[in-house]
Amino acid sequence: MNRSKLRFNALLTECITLLKMYLEKLNLKKTLLSALLLSSLYSCSDDPTPNTDPYQALATYQEGEENLIDDLSISSTSNNAFGKEIPGLSSLDKLRFASGNSLFNQSWVSAPASTSGLDGLGPTFNSRACASCHFKDGRGKPFEPSNIGSKGFLIRLSIPGKDPHGGPLPVPSYGDQLQNHSNLGIPKEANINVAFEYIDEKYPDGTPYQLRKPIYTFSDENFGSLSGVLFSPRIGQQIIGLGLVDALPDSEILKNVDEFDADNDGISGKANYVWDAINNTTALGKFGWKSNQPSLKQQTAGALFGDLGLTTSIFSGNPCPSPQKDCYDAPNGGSPEVTDKQMDRFMLYQSSLAVPKRRNYKAPEVLKGKVAFHKLKCVSCHATNFKTDTYAFNPLLSNKTIHPFSDFLLHDMGEGLADNRPDFLADGREWRTQPLWGIGLIKTVNKHTFLLHDGRARNIEEAILWHGGEAEKSKNEFKKLSKTEREHLIAYIESL
Repeated sequence: MNRSKLRFNALLTECITLLKMYLEKLNLKKTLLSALLLSSLYSCSDDPTPNTDPYQALATYQEGEENLIDDLSISSTSNNAFGKEIPGLSSLDKLRFASGNSLFNQSWVSAPASTSGLDGLGPTFNSRACASCHFKDGRGKPFEPSNIGSKGFLIRLSIPGKDPHGGPLPVPSYGDQLQNHSNLGIPKEANINVAFEYIDEKYPDGTPYQLRKPIYTFSDENFGSLSGVLFSPRIGQQIIGLGLVDALPDSEILKNVDEFDADNDGISGKANYVWDAINNTTALGKFGWKSNQPSLKQQTAGALFGDLGLTTSIFSGNPCPSPQKDCYDAPNGGSPEVTDKQMDRFMLYQSSLAVPKRRNYKAPEVLKGKVAFHKLKCVSCHATNFKTDTYAFNPLLSNKTIHPFSDFLLHDMGEGLADNRPDFLADGREWRTQPLWGIGLIKTVNKHTFLLHDGRARNIEEAILWHGGEAEKSKNEFKKLSKTEREHLIAYIESL
């Protein structure tokens, strides 16, 4: 080989190395671009069989792709896969983790009670324990017509307009969340009812499928009619990896914002800016179905207050709207009912829940599904490759590369999934991209496969078919796949 060719090959190798280093810092939304660039470089060499398939690299196992959170991923496929701690906790933090786990699973009781550390429930509420909504740290179930086994379901309420901080306006006499349970002697707010409309369709290849659309109504409203109010049904999400999301700097989330679709790819991720009650300022939203909470601590305090009726130093007001006199005048469990020490235990526990490693990641059908996942541009919203910042509360989570399969931004999901209820900057058609890590273990942990914000999708396939808006094109491309190709894509998602 002559010197010119040697110099060319050396320069080519150096360019490829530098390009790879740069691309590692980018979100995999750019995977197609990176593959095309690498393909272009190789096409300039003397290789008689240049790589012209930009997806070829995705068709093989990539070293370490089973680890969704660097060296903190854990191997578990048991029914407690979401309840494992991250590696490396100190002896003291292991004790705090166990204490937080106990608090998370304990049922709170009405005040006054002999168990003074766990009283203060309600007086109206949606659940008695955090684990009622997140059984085994996993996912809640949709509301059922019988109201038996409906764990982890709630309904947000509001009326048109914005509160002084730009958030939803609470409903007079009811507040911002419907409480369908109550302590003895206290009237609950209302009953929730659901009926289902079944939609039968066919793929282009003739394979039938069915979607299930829930229709919610209220009855026995004890504090005025709820007719015409804005409402949004929600189910609890699996809570693995929350500390890592909390540790993300704003820049990592904002790098994917494209609110006005400047690159014309049809995807226009939008940031939600919400009220930070801890710091009394506006901040980037990261948590919740609409990215309406700025931090894990506020998300936790908000759930304790809204779901269980428990006060904290963050949300310390009476949880009962003043017209609900019996509720308002009921005894409390202290001020606050959840102490700062207990909040610290909640935080250590939730921030330290590990993300399980992927399964079946080398299986041929999973690798084929990975290619389809990128070809269909699913990765445009279900993004990967983020890096956490320094995280003082739990330093083990600092400076970690994570692959949540979410960009944590708002996206228009179409009229089919619209709740028509704004939440800060999120409109009635927009939802935060749900992280997919752990999705394949929900059946093992929670004994069901219900997905989406209200659990209407009975499995991954139905969840895909409910996508609309910015995801309409990807959904239609999914429908055009052969049955085997659709199964490959689902197998890949289940491997996450």
